[in-house]
Amino acid sequence: MKSNTQNTKIEAITETTLVLGIDVGSETHYARAFDYRGIEYSKKPFKFSNDEAGFVMFKAWILDIKEKHGKDKVVPGMEPTGHYWFNLGKFLQDNEMKPVLVNPHHVKKSKELDDNNPTKNDRKDPKVIAGLVRGGRYMIPYLPEGVYADLRTASNMRFQLQAELTRIQNRISRWFNIYFPEYKTVYGQPDAKSGMLILKVAPLPEDILTLGIDGVNQIWRDAKVRAVGKARAKTLIEAAEHSVGSKEGEISARMEIRMLLEDYESGNTRLQEVVALIEELVKKIPMAEKLLEIKGVGIKTVSGFLAEVGDISRFNNPKELQKLAGLALVENSSGKHKGETTISRRGRKRLRYLLFEVAMSLVSKNPEFRELHSYYTTRKLNPLKKMQSLMAVAAKLLRVFFAMLTKGVDYDPKKLVGDIKRPAVYLQVA
Repeated sequence: MKSNTQNTKIEAITETTLVLGIDVGSETHYARAFDYRGIEYSKKPFKFSNDEAGFVMFKAWILDIKEKHGKDKVVPGMEPTGHYWFNLGKFLQDNEMKPVLVNPHHVKKSKELDDNNPTKNDRKDPKVIAGLVRGGRYMIPYLPEGVYADLRTASNMRFQLQAELTRIQNRISRWFNIYFPEYKTVYGQPDAKSGMLILKVAPLPEDILTLGIDGVNQIWRDAKVRAVGKARAKTLIEAAEHSVGSKEGEISARMEIRMLLEDYESGNTRLQEVVALIEELVKKIPMAEKLLEIKGVGIKTVSGFLAEVGDISRFNNPKELQKLAGLALVENSSGKHKGETTISRRGRKRLRYLLFEVAMSLVSKNPEFRELHSYYTTRKLNPLKKMQSLMAVAAKLLRVFFAMLTKGVDYDPKKLVGDIKRPAVYLQVA
């Protein structure tokens, strides 16, 4: 990634640079303009609306200040306040004024430097933001375009739909615990297809008893559901006969489970649509399908990785990917005290969680990564704990992905095993 160190970020702010501090709001933004030393060019904060007219006025204001003071470059800085900065950031980027982001925590901590006052207002915040930008304390955001923008949006939709389905499943499970706890002895999963067919018609135990064995079996036959018959129907009837579920509020209980089942089916349908779209988008990215050839890596991992990372060519090396995922190693040390080395956990949380999940899958299903995990945890010198090893496996997968996507090479199991470093000292001990 370009300008990734603080030195290069500071060097990017020159005498001919106009630094803007922007306080982002849901409907109104405020901006102030400074030079590289912190001398202000704006007499008062420029107020503009979060719409096309406001953006055009803001651009005209910037161009006027640039011309008056002989500036040839603009660096607009802002806080990533929710999603409100997206449209303004894209507008600035399209007009050759790439925005940068400052950490809201840094803004909060820096408020008292000028006036020894922690108060927040529309005049003060843009100045604090601009000061952080001048000091190189900013991040360069990535605004995906084309297929990467579609993939990120689709991936976010998938995560949201999955979270909604999980909440619905939990509510369905709660309903069973109250009204039909014995249902779980018949079905291990509350969303079993044959069970849901019965619940739509006869949700409560007494409703199932009214249907009887033949009635339950007939519902399955009409729906052409296989692997269930009178034996399963008899088990369900027996569970209903001995149910200790609540008998109160039956009218509302029937309505509740009906609505929950409708929401679940609707959400599941939408999820499948999104997954199908994601699979099509992944096919459009060069070499992406090659990643699926790694045993233990599925479409969920590949699509999630590409959605979070975007265009891989913007990275110079896999260490930058590791930092983005919050897997960079950090150490807390002071004087003679040497603290424990841990991962930074600073970066894209969803990417880090995704990598942890696939690391467990690789250790379970992929023989090369299983050998790598075994080496990390059993080596004589500096053996890793299980969780530490999984993080190391995730970092290794990042390097594999980076090499495959940037160099266009296939996955090579032998090379992965050959990359395991076994120092001479270790071999002698072993």
